[in-house]
Amino acid sequence: MRYYLAFLFFISFVFSLYAQREERKLIDNGNAEYKAGKYNEAEILYRKSLEINRESEIANYNLGDALYKQGKFEDAANIFQGIAGKTTDKDLKSKAYHNLGNSLLKTEKYQESVNAYKNALKTNSVDDETRYNLAYAMSKLQQQQQQQQNQQNQDKKDEKQDKQEQQKQDEKKDDQKQDKQEQADNKEQQEKEQQQQQQKQDKLSQKDAERMLDAMGKEEKDVQDKMKKERLKTAQKVKIEKDW
Repeated sequence: MRYYLAFLFFISFVFSLYAQREERKLIDNGNAEYKAGKYNEAEILYRKSLEINRESEIANYNLGDALYKQGKFEDAANIFQGIAGKTTDKDLKSKAYHNLGNSLLKTEKYQESVNAYKNALKTNSVDDETRYNLAYAMSKLQQQQQQQQNQQNQDKKDEKQDKQEQQKQDEKKDDQKQDKQEQADNKEQQEKEQQQQQQKQDKLSQKDAERMLDAMGKEEKDVQDKMKKERLKTAQKVKIEKDW
């Protein structure tokens, strides 16, 4: 039994030693690819080493660098954030925060970048490169805030202009509606006046017709009276000879 346990311990030790060597080999090969500018190949090798030991701070840190070099800034930021939050190595923590600030700076997350650089300086206050990057990030943050303020002011201005324009359109619609109503009222009034005028004309025409009829009747009567008188006169002038 004791021999068996010793054998298991030996096998475990050998396997662990082999794994460490394989891990180290993959990291070294990844470093070689990284130095050659083959960042994608380096990423692959670092990930393979992490399959052996996912907690390896060196492999994770180097993987973050390889991702950064490929422009995968968000992925790199996640890697450096994880290292900075876990490691107890002050130098590594400072470098992880520094690289985290760089990754966030590339994605224009200036406030988060400023915070990362400040955290790096808390661990290593004499890092001049981090100080320079912090100052740059703060200037970019100020520009961003100014742009946002300008955009907000412009949005408010545009909103005010839109409201004014809408108000003008509403007033124009109201005026048009009022004009149409006035036109309709005027038309209705004109139609009433025309109707009243036509009724007056109809009444006048009826009265004129009655007067004409009366005049014609009187004239006809006068003519008849005159003809009657003429007949009477003619009758008086006729000499009646007596038949003896």
